Amino acid sequence: MEKRFARLRRGPVEAGSGASEVPDNGMCLSVFLVLESPSRPGTVLAGKVNPTAPWWEIGAIDPKRLASIGGRWMLPSRQLLLFESPADAAQRILDEQLGSGSLSLEGPFVFSDPSERPGGPGSDPHWDLHLVFRGRWPSPKAPRSSAWSDLEFLEVARTRRSDFARNQGDVLELVGLRPLD
Repeated sequence: MEKRFARLRRGPVEAGSGASEVPDNGMCLSVFLVLESPSRPGTVLAGKVNPTAPWWEIGAIDPKRLASIGGRWMLPSRQLLLFESPADAAQRILDEQLGSGSLSLEGPFVFSDPSERPGGPGSDPHWDLHLVFRGRWPSPKAPRSSAWSDLEFLEVARTRRSDFARNQGDVLELVGLRPLD
């Protein structure tokens, strides 16, 4: 495979410039919060989206994708806003999706995850850069938020990977929490 740097430009790039075009199947820079229960190791805060909540504004999820999530679990997460720092995105997720103020978080832990998309245009895979923050929720009780129809602490090792939406079981595995296959 040809060496291509992640100095990305739109449209054709000049040979030898050190730049590459945006991958054919796109790329996402996403922030995830892996918030563990203070009293039950191996459990993380996950929710089922409230389909009437403004997910386009708080999670960059359009109505078609929102419908595809169905009743599966998601971590508090979203894509970065353009030019936003990962720490600011994590704080915004706490505020907008969990209604929480400040929480001590570790990270971001960064993972690169290219994946083929069936029927996608071009030859490049889709490229995800996962920026994962970890922390402990301050209470053994899950918060309540209008963004979610259900929020609870799930025991990851007892939850099937297919019960997580948007490949978020893979994100959990990247930080050492393996869902059931």
